[in-house]
Amino acid sequence: MNQIIDQIVAFLKMGIEAIFRFFELIWTWSFGQMVDIFRSDWQSLPIWKIAVLVIAVIAIAYVLYKGIIALWKAAESILKAFIGLLSVLVGILPYILIAGLIAFAASWVIQNVNL
Repeated sequence: MNQIIDQIVAFLKMGIEAIFRFFELIWTWSFGQMVDIFRSDWQSLPIWKIAVLVIAVIAIAYVLYKGIIALWKAAESILKAFIGLLSVLVGILPYILIAGLIAFAASWVIQNVNL
């Protein structure tokens, strides 16, 4: 059984690593393209190319803004989920304590009481 669980964990780990490698590849390529567009020689470009460059910069800013908003909402959801998890864990503490007390009392009765 442990071997199956280890294989599942290893498979999940490989999948997560592949996702992060792909994310890193896209991230690096995209920011490389953005840096290249900002390195353009603005003074020597004709006016229509400057207009295209300005439109591209505005579009990049808009897309990055939308991405940041989505990331913010995701972080907020994760924080809410974590707080929910903590509140559930705190909420079940009395039940765990009562179960422990029942087990302690039963163990004490079994070991010490002779009828």
